[in-house]
Amino acid sequence: MRQIRQVMRLHFEARQSRRAIARSLGLSRDVVSDYLLRAAATKLSWPLPVTLSDIELEQQLFPPVNTKSSVRKPEPDWQIIHQELKRKGATLQVLYAEYIGEHSNGMSYSLFCQRHREFSKTLKRYMRQTYTAGERVFVDYAGPTATIIERHTGQILKAQIFVAVLGGSNYIYAEAHWSQSLPDWIAAHARMFEHFGAVPAVVVCDNLKSAVTKASRNDPVINATYQNMAEHYGTLILPARARKPKDKAKAENGVLIVERWILFRLRKRVFSSLGELNAAIRELLIEINARPFQKLPGCRQNAFETIDRPAMLPLPAARYEYAEFRKVRVGLDYRVEVEGRRYSVPFNLCRREVELCITAAAVEVLYRGQRVASHERGPGTADMIDPQHMEAAHRHFGMWESDHALSWAVQIGAPVCAFLEILFAGKRTKEQGYRACNGLKKLAKEFGNERLNAACARAIEIGATSLTNIRSILCNNLDQQSAATGDIQEASFEHPNVRGSDYYH
Repeated sequence: MRQIRQVMRLHFEARQSRRAIARSLGLSRDVVSDYLLRAAATKLSWPLPVTLSDIELEQQLFPPVNTKSSVRKPEPDWQIIHQELKRKGATLQVLYAEYIGEHSNGMSYSLFCQRHREFSKTLKRYMRQTYTAGERVFVDYAGPTATIIERHTGQILKAQIFVAVLGGSNYIYAEAHWSQSLPDWIAAHARMFEHFGAVPAVVVCDNLKSAVTKASRNDPVINATYQNMAEHYGTLILPARARKPKDKAKAENGVLIVERWILFRLRKRVFSSLGELNAAIRELLIEINARPFQKLPGCRQNAFETIDRPAMLPLPAARYEYAEFRKVRVGLDYRVEVEGRRYSVPFNLCRREVELCITAAAVEVLYRGQRVASHERGPGTADMIDPQHMEAAHRHFGMWESDHALSWAVQIGAPVCAFLEILFAGKRTKEQGYRACNGLKKLAKEFGNERLNAACARAIEIGATSLTNIRSILCNNLDQQSAATGDIQEASFEHPNVRGSDYYH
């Protein structure tokens, strides 16, 4: 409006021609004439009133033009149109066809699109995200699966498609594996980092169970195995908010590209193994990452090598070893069970909750973040027991063997050893032999080694085979009496019931 005021001042005060005014203000002569005609039409006089603002001056000179026709074209409910566009496969062209089918005198398709754009501008605004080089990678699964036909059986299998997109360069990585379970999820990340040759600072993922144990807007709980993998590679896990796909918009766009430029193009090919499918995916990935950007110089591959990779963290020296974490409660026998096999835990942790770290080679027991036990994994179902984990009394019984007991008996004397062998011969279980040995040791402590040795000799002589006989001999001091010797005497009288020795010979 400052130009209009200058035009009027030069015309009314300085009495300049329209050509001179146009040359002075850098305007065309037609514009100067238009301004003066509009001022004359609105009967504005010079000087202008002091109270007249620029907005009021513009409204007087350029009043709004009513372009609305008397008959307005029927418009659809734009909120419904906007919601319908969120459905898979929906386009404005299809929705316009439905609209024009209901309203034959409706607006044109170009006006339909323009009105929808105007409605979209009234919706919630979104902040544009800017990602630092090498900072983030966005990971997700594609919705469609890939078909694999088993060569020998003809069985049809479905493979899941894992997709990752780097935030700085938009570089895309994709691979196929059998499921979205935890082992496949972790293995896909390890192969992704190896493909990059480096590790980004942050991994942004969805809230699937393999990644997030408990989804939360403010404090999500990361799966322990996933967190352990992140610590190994020195990266951070940052789950997106539930039902907020714009938190990982890069991954959503990468999934769309993979679905259109890889899965769709491979739909007619027949694969008989996961390796064949991944080889085909890698070929198309090279083509996608080498395709030039539409509005920027270069391509994804060049941007990755110049922007993301130099800023990423180096790979660790060793590849991550898959470790599964479980929380269990120790039983009264101070043991925990893993896949049908029991492993010992220090006895003072009975009934306590511990965490198991299970790898292919070992089972580690963690209590309050500290390792308290470690066992090697191997074939079989026999219990893996560390004697140091056992209580003293339990350890004594658990490690007891009959050979150890016989070694003790030899030190006491040959009769004790011989009698103990007789006891072991009559026992069927380890517990019976253990109790018999402890009984003899108790008698040795109570009566002494010498008397026990004599009592065992006397018991063997008379054919006694129990600890009760030994105790009876000791209590009645029979071990201190000499055994009866001499010839057998026969009766010196005749009796019908006494037959004599000659009867038996």
